[in-house]
Amino acid sequence: MESRDASHPQGATDPRPLIGEPLSLDLLNTRWVIDGIGHDLLDSTDGLAVWLRSAGLHDRTVVDRATLDALRETRETLLALVDDASSPRAADALNRLLAHGALRYRLGPGGPETHSETDDPAWLAAWLAAADYLRLLADRPGRIKACAHPDCVLHFHDTTKNGTRRWCSMAICGNRSKAARHYERTKTRH
Repeated sequence: MESRDASHPQGATDPRPLIGEPLSLDLLNTRWVIDGIGHDLLDSTDGLAVWLRSAGLHDRTVVDRATLDALRETRETLLALVDDASSPRAADALNRLLAHGALRYRLGPGGPETHSETDDPAWLAAWLAAADYLRLLADRPGRIKACAHPDCVLHFHDTTKNGTRRWCSMAICGNRSKAARHYERTKTRH
């Protein structure tokens, strides 16, 4: 995918067309295509700051090159897994990423607490995204989906009752697909 050079001021809002997915899929969605032009939110540390804020991790992670590199590596591994869930190479890569951290349990003043710890602070956001992918796999792996529109690269977690969601967004990709089908039908009539 081609990326355009874009700066993202630290106070900027998240420019992506699909946000709010589970953390692992939200990381995948830091790349998107609009009108044939590829965009990459993780093209700079400014974009990283936007994503960390959007993901609610801005107060837990430092915005630096090491964090950016860890997230890019994790994004590539997750992309390989959603493209081919049975890939031993991608599974090994995910396991190497997961080795950077662990969950620690303790009894706090309000009851049980769970804390994520990593061997290097730069890996915290990446490790959380990798661990989230495992959670989604354990819950319902068939609900991790790529948008059905051929020009879209976004992924989503299908939370519909019957699991038949096809589009990242009905308003964007679903309507584009319907409009294209309508155009083809009307073109063949004339």
